[in-house]
Amino acid sequence: MEEALRSLLSHRERKVIIEEYLKPSAVLVPLFVKEGGYHMLFIKRSQKVEHHKGEISFPGGLSESSDETVENTALREACEEVGINPQEVKVLGILDDTKTLSTHYRVTPVVGSIPYPYLFTIDSNEVDEIVETPLSHLLDEANSAEEPITREGKTYTGWVYHYQHYVIWGATARILNDFLAMWKSLRNSS
Repeated sequence: MEEALRSLLSHRERKVIIEEYLKPSAVLVPLFVKEGGYHMLFIKRSQKVEHHKGEISFPGGLSESSDETVENTALREACEEVGINPQEVKVLGILDDTKTLSTHYRVTPVVGSIPYPYLFTIDSNEVDEIVETPLSHLLDEANSAEEPITREGKTYTGWVYHYQHYVIWGATARILNDFLAMWKSLRNSS
């Protein structure tokens, strides 16, 4: 499935957002096999970070001039936040850009597979916990819907995914929605 996903990602036209006011950033969309099925790794952001406190997201952050590529940004940030060694990530491709509405980031999602089990090292200044979510749960339409979320007095309507007591919404949910649509198309074509 990983090679089919790599092929699909490399043979499609990616949506790139070019808006000067957006701050470039990247996230790693980590996939791994656990108990015979694919899982996705999310983080719960700490209350110590400047933006998106307590939210569920992919590991990632702002690009630095030394990164050179979006892949380097995603891998560096995943290493800093949860200790994933960049050498151990098999980069499969890049999804469409999305933007955060409240913080004005242009987020480029980099899909990669990681070995599992893995000895994660959490940076407690940035991350409260790691959330390992079965892909089968995320693909089940009973666990997602377009619904409103109110955050800091503002209401946003968009895709929302539920897993246990976690709520995935905003840019992370949009990235997840794009990824799951591709995964479903691969599954249906095989």
